[in-house]
Amino acid sequence: MSDQQPNADGSGPVFHGAVSGAQFAWGNETVTQNQQNNTASPPGAEALASLAALVADLLRQLPEAGLPDRDREDAEAAAQDVLAEVDGTGEPHPGRLRRALAALKGALAPVATGVAAGTAVGAQEWARTAIESLTSAV
Repeated sequence: MSDQQPNADGSGPVFHGAVSGAQFAWGNETVTQNQQNNTASPPGAEALASLAALVADLLRQLPEAGLPDRDREDAEAAAQDVLAEVDGTGEPHPGRLRRALAALKGALAPVATGVAAGTAVGAQEWARTAIESLTSAV
C-alpha cells in the first residue's frame, strides 16, 4: 500500500494496490470500526492436524528404532501415505486413510510384540505407544 494521497479534487485517499477486506475512515474526528473475520476450521480439522503431527513425529523417530531396512521403508511409505491424506488440501479419503494407518500399524506390530530382531532398546515400548496413539487418533 502506498502513502495516502488525496484525489485531485481532495475527496479521499488513493491506494495503489490491493485493499481487500480493508476498512477506511477519512476526514473524521472520531470513528469506531468493527470487523469480524470468521475463519473457523472445518469439523475434524484439529484431529487431522493432531494425526499429522503424530505421524511426522513417528517418522522422525523411526530410524532410531533399529528396524530392518525393508520394514523401515514399509513404515515410512505408510506414514507418507497417511500424511498425504491429511495434508489439509482437501477432505481425506476415509478408505485410503484407514488403509494407510493399518499398514503403518502393521509395520510397527513386529516391533511392538518383540518379534522383530535387531530393534533398538526401548523400541518395543515406543512401537506399542505409537500404535495406541495412531488407533486413538482416528
